[in-house]
Amino acid sequence: MRRALHQIPELGFEEVKTQKMLLETIDSMPQDRLTVETWRTGIFVFVQGENPEKTIGYRTDIDGLPLEEKTGYEFASVHKGRMHACGHDFHMTIALGALEKMTETPPQNNVLFLFQPAEEGPGGAQPMLEAEPMKKWRPDEIFALHVAPELPARTLSVKPGLLFANTSELFIDFKGKGGHAAYPHKTKDMTVAASYFVTQIQEIVARRVDPLESAVVTIGKIEAGTVQNIIAETARLEGTLRTTSGTVMTEVKEELEKIARGMEIANDCSVEIDYGSNYYQVYNDETLTSTFTALMDELEYDWREADRAMTGEDFGYMLKEIPGFMFWLGVDSEAGLHQATLKPKEEALEYGIAVVTDTLYRL
Repeated sequence: MRRALHQIPELGFEEVKTQKMLLETIDSMPQDRLTVETWRTGIFVFVQGENPEKTIGYRTDIDGLPLEEKTGYEFASVHKGRMHACGHDFHMTIALGALEKMTETPPQNNVLFLFQPAEEGPGGAQPMLEAEPMKKWRPDEIFALHVAPELPARTLSVKPGLLFANTSELFIDFKGKGGHAAYPHKTKDMTVAASYFVTQIQEIVARRVDPLESAVVTIGKIEAGTVQNIIAETARLEGTLRTTSGTVMTEVKEELEKIARGMEIANDCSVEIDYGSNYYQVYNDETLTSTFTALMDELEYDWREADRAMTGEDFGYMLKEIPGFMFWLGVDSEAGLHQATLKPKEEALEYGIAVVTDTLYRL
């Protein structure tokens, strides 16, 4: 199943083949306790408990990334420029494995499986919270996992409180006046303006953010100009913002906008900022996380205390409204997340299914 899903990565809200494969697999399971409803390209699966006192939610993400795969797998992606480079093929497979266990040995409590589209963008968690099936079967608690390439396979990692940062995409467009390279005084050069902007925003973290807080301002892509002897009329910067508090995210954006206004005056140009998708921090409920780690100790699973990370995950929106937690599952890959050579160890699949299943039965 993991290898079949790995071959058909699809971008957010385009997961048509993925949804079809998931539904076919779910339909092959015993149906007497299952109720299945689709939402856009996502799926809700409600499992009726034998003697329910609450509903426990388990969420998996299902989309891939716009990346050309370089793993050398025989089962590599057949979708050009698309890859499951964040482990969502693992996530889905583990969720299906746990669901199959629920149909074989019914849980005491109700369980809601959420197969969520568009985690990588434009963001599926927040709108999925407003879906009718979610309102009907709203969980009392919810949890999820994410693969961790840097951890040994069959190892877990978790912590109470902040696990993942607040994140925001960043797109900045500069518009000036192009012209011949020999007459720079008759132009408004956006290569210069954008370059100066990149250097100036480094001051935001270094000099505008409280040093006891954490923030990242990264520009990962710059586009400007067409040929070597024409001064660029436009430029575009693409990047990301990461902070460990919502207040600091607001402050960083305010500082970006101040610098942008100054650039407009200094360079006689226009600067437009688009923050794209914004993800809320993943904040683990302390009580439920402690219950989870106590269970892991009791069942002798190998786990360790996690460090907070500046990665982003839109599961944070679900944790904002429903108590729960996310944990790392080690998959021992030399390459990291969002890399074209990510090769997680498949031995982690069975371990992940066991952890999720035991948690659903005992939480």
